[in-house]
Amino acid sequence: MFPYSCSVLSRYENQITILSDYLEEFPETDEPVWILGRQHHLNADKSKLLLDISARLWFTYRRKFSPIGGTGPSSDAGWGCMLRCGQMMLAQALICRHLGRDWQWEKHKKQPEEYHRILRCFLDRKDCCYSIHQMAQMGVGEGKSIGEWFGPNTVAQVLKKLALFDEWNSLAVYVSMDNTVVIEDIISDLTPFARTYLNMNKYLGNTAGLCTGWKPLLLIIPLRLGINHINPVYIDAFKECFKMPQSLGALGGKPNNAYYFIGFLGNELIYLDPHTTQSFVDTEENGTVDDESFHCQEAPHRMKIMNLDPSVALGFFCKEECDFDNWCSLVQKEILKQQSLRMFELVQKHPPHWPPFIPPTKPEVTTTGAELIESTDKLFELEEEFEILSV
Repeated sequence: MFPYSCSVLSRYENQITILSDYLEEFPETDEPVWILGRQHHLNADKSKLLLDISARLWFTYRRKFSPIGGTGPSSDAGWGCMLRCGQMMLAQALICRHLGRDWQWEKHKKQPEEYHRILRCFLDRKDCCYSIHQMAQMGVGEGKSIGEWFGPNTVAQVLKKLALFDEWNSLAVYVSMDNTVVIEDIISDLTPFARTYLNMNKYLGNTAGLCTGWKPLLLIIPLRLGINHINPVYIDAFKECFKMPQSLGALGGKPNNAYYFIGFLGNELIYLDPHTTQSFVDTEENGTVDDESFHCQEAPHRMKIMNLDPSVALGFFCKEECDFDNWCSLVQKEILKQQSLRMFELVQKHPPHWPPFIPPTKPEVTTTGAELIESTDKLFELEEEFEILSV
């Protein structure tokens, strides 16, 4: 028996609509709007701002897809919002990787094959690498039952594991722990050649990166920015992250109510809301996807930053090593300048009191999407063996 019946789901969705505290229209203001590392001015280019927002892939609740696990739910309404937000963050990383941050989507305009291939990664089918099916079943290994709500860190861990099977995008996914990003651990996830010749010291200085031997990096930083409410001391640093050109936004929201935050205006966060239930969409015969329902074409939602739950996860994408070099410099300048209560730390060496860092590895099995879940059981067994050996 799954946690939500249809009647409960209906009441849940209506409650979200009633309680949502977003403000539909942008106010008349001279303050800039920041969206994933890009600055917009409402008085000069409001239409450009709305085009930028609508270009982001928008994943929402869906219904009438094949039952998860064969006998599970055929809709994620009521429980899948954080999974959808994780999909949106990852999709933005893939857009930046293959099409570039400044790529724009226009309704009824022909899009490149890479775009459709990205979209196919997230369709609600068990053979799509980042589908709701794969994410929900991978979450079982993180202690989450199918149909149970995920938090930001759990979604980050699930994406990290699923990325091991994604050869086309070939991402290195690093999820920080204890509010600390460790440069040594990120570098150790590269090839042996890169580990031998890269000088880690430069990331904490001002020298330029070599941009060689680098694997595109998805960096996710789960954070706790307060106890019951966000601590105001973190607000400025949190907003600075949306200004960084590497920004993928943030996962967060309210308890059991997740949003994908993509920017801010003043002290209001701008977000994409997954709490809309749409029907399952599959590929066309020619391999393209009817993508209109995957882009939000309405005014974006906003909420006051102080209403944010303190449990969040920041995302960044570094396509080249020089992007990571630049990100480290920005963090030093904007985040680490705080003498106390820093939002997170950036350190060169792996802390000696931590367990040894073991780069994630794909088990030596041949899989297709349909076989992926079975093969991940072997991945979990390998991780347990590594933990035993490291003790």
